[in-house]
Amino acid sequence: MHKGAFYTLILILISTMSFAQETAKFTRQDTLKGSITPEREWWNLTYYHLDVKVDPENKIISGKNTIRYKVLKPHNVMQIDLQEPMKITKITQSNKELNFTREGNVFWVKLVEKQHEGSANEVVVHFEGSPIIAKNPPWDGGLTWQKDKNGNHFIANANQGIGASVWWPCKDHPYDEVENMKISVTVPENLMDVSNGRLIKVDHNKKEQTKTYHWEVNNPINNYGVNISIGDYAHFSEVYDGEKGKLDCNYYVLSYNLEKAKEQFKDAKRTLQALEHWFGPYPFYEDGYKLVEVPYLGMEHQSAVTYGNGYKNGYKGNDLSGTGWGLTFDFIIIHESGHEWFANNITDKDVADMWIHESFTAYSENLFLNYHNGKEASAAYVLGTRSAIQNDRPIIGHYNVSHHGSGDMYYKGANMLHTLRQIVNDDEKWRSILRGLNKEFYHQVVTTQQVENYLSKRVGRDMSSFFDQYLRNTKIPTLEYRKRDGNLFYRWGNAVYGFNIPVKVYINGEEKWLEPTTTWNTLEGLPADFEVKVDPNFYVGEMNVMGRYSEVKPEK
Repeated sequence: MHKGAFYTLILILISTMSFAQETAKFTRQDTLKGSITPEREWWNLTYYHLDVKVDPENKIISGKNTIRYKVLKPHNVMQIDLQEPMKITKITQSNKELNFTREGNVFWVKLVEKQHEGSANEVVVHFEGSPIIAKNPPWDGGLTWQKDKNGNHFIANANQGIGASVWWPCKDHPYDEVENMKISVTVPENLMDVSNGRLIKVDHNKKEQTKTYHWEVNNPINNYGVNISIGDYAHFSEVYDGEKGKLDCNYYVLSYNLEKAKEQFKDAKRTLQALEHWFGPYPFYEDGYKLVEVPYLGMEHQSAVTYGNGYKNGYKGNDLSGTGWGLTFDFIIIHESGHEWFANNITDKDVADMWIHESFTAYSENLFLNYHNGKEASAAYVLGTRSAIQNDRPIIGHYNVSHHGSGDMYYKGANMLHTLRQIVNDDEKWRSILRGLNKEFYHQVVTTQQVENYLSKRVGRDMSSFFDQYLRNTKIPTLEYRKRDGNLFYRWGNAVYGFNIPVKVYINGEEKWLEPTTTWNTLEGLPADFEVKVDPNFYVGEMNVMGRYSEVKPEK
């Protein structure tokens, strides 16, 4: 592919990855979806039992969700989310039907029993309908109803952006993760369901000619990570000898893809090796690790990572970095598995902070290469992805309206982290910072500020202006300099107030560290004729104020 055409492909991809470039116009439904309303904040999720029946012929899902919760403060109205055209048919508490009203995608449930602070209660929500069909999963999500080449139904959900309530009733906000859950899925007898956690039993319903698969999740899980994947699956497995002991790895693929999968899925163990090294132990040993083939590209469903990359290396056979290194691994296996640490172990409290999921996970592609192919390969890859950065809008979105930031959260975010690694300038320390991040926020929902504070503390300097520059601004900071009489005058330009990160440069080929600020500084005693070059591993621009601006790019 011609280089220009390839970079155009990358820009289109990242624009798609950002789900859509929304304008900042929000509705009441956006607020109800994206904020911690009074009808949400008074109760804390403890358990779900999602029990559903899937009717492939009619594209209908029906069933019930048992919701257990702890009362944080007295209240008598509960918010339950379920998106149109799905509908709730009945809600009970203590076997008594409750009254409820609908406002768009929100149901207001009037509780009769006194909700005493500290008490543990439950409601059972019955529902049915034909959920929204995904137009372009996983970005424009919903349910995908397809058939494999043998004519068998092939069904899956993908609903990160649109929300889990597109197909099942829940408390659909990331701030409150359920502590554990059971998932029971009834499907036609010739099909298999694969969901999160461990398979505990299968019921054969001979009269109905169906089977019910019961899965158990023993860790906190975010709503969009809950999945059903239904098809004519073949199964194989292996055991990975990991940091916390034996990890069960199970693979579910369409029956006719079994041999291809046994070869391609070797990247799963390689991924676990690399990411345990950099990020710490896989976060869900109790639930195991799965790769599951689905009829779309893939998604980070917790302990049941979904896969649809066509058994090719790269991203559908393409190298997103343009360096060749991206064709040495299966992008979907590495990227979606990386989300087990960032998205599933550490989850954003608000969708506006989704960079925490995507920046670290895009960066994990680079770290996978670092582990298996060395530091030069990994640096070449992450620098190559800069061609996809658009700097169209900030990486952080609008809070309390379920609004994510720019698609730059992927590769601008990865290059921000790569730059931070250069500032740390100690790879073992950097590794300990990343591992410590997963330990500090193990199984937690977090804010950007918490992550910033942690990184500043561990790096050992105030990095607030650094994060303001890359997360909240679209400008690339530029090292401006001029040379005169053996002196180098330098400062940060195109930068936010107080931007003061150190930068490595080469003066006549000799490595030097500068500490620029947004005011002019001076380095004296240099040769009368000298050349300055910024280390390309820093995601910054470079400008000789007597000459021309250039973005720092890697060596060919």
